[in-house]
Amino acid sequence: MHSVTLNAVRDTAVHPPDTGTAQRISRQALHHAVMDRLRKMITEGVLLPGAHLNERALCEQLGVSRTPLREALKMLAVERLIELLPNRGARVVMLSASDIADAFELLSGLEALAGELACERITQAEIDEIQELHATMAACHANGDLSGYFDCNQRIHDRINAAARNPALTQTYQSVNQRLQALRFRSNLHAGKWEQAVDEHVAMLRALHQRDGAALGRLLRTHLMTKCATVLANRRVAA
Repeated sequence: MHSVTLNAVRDTAVHPPDTGTAQRISRQALHHAVMDRLRKMITEGVLLPGAHLNERALCEQLGVSRTPLREALKMLAVERLIELLPNRGARVVMLSASDIADAFELLSGLEALAGELACERITQAEIDEIQELHATMAACHANGDLSGYFDCNQRIHDRINAAARNPALTQTYQSVNQRLQALRFRSNLHAGKWEQAVDEHVAMLRALHQRDGAALGRLLRTHLMTKCATVLANRRVAA
């Protein structure tokens, strides 16, 4: 067992995220690629809440000109991951405690509903795919690969949401979830909380196999609200 804090993440068994900043981005759909890279950097804490974004440094780091970078920043502003400041560039959004609580409360309800509907509408092939993702996620956890774990984790949640077969639900879910990705990622930086999250996913997978919508809905709601409590507790400690 190991305890991990945000400030000490690089000194622990949890491997630091590979942001791939040394790699140049393909010119195809360049601003979308830049947006994806910046979103990952925000999620994994390379760009922290409240951080001012230096365009020159980011262009050099990502190997792009300012035009695709600025297009990417505009799109991330629409997602409310960054703020565009008149004549002062851009910065990563910093959510207040009430913003965090409200967003997690909403997201937990959306995920619970998705779980209930998924158990009614999911195919066996989709369950098998989620089972494979879970196995990969468990391997990442065993290897201390938090970045790989989180990627599989989010793909599992996305697959459950897609299996609900409700585009309006999925659209709302994606919008809210995008704002909480960085907080969800950092909620696993403490080993005990990470272990708990893994155990909760085992129970969720069992309910999905049993197509028990009520149970899966409860588990998803509890899973999200537990993360919310962890995030808010860490915020108080940091303050």
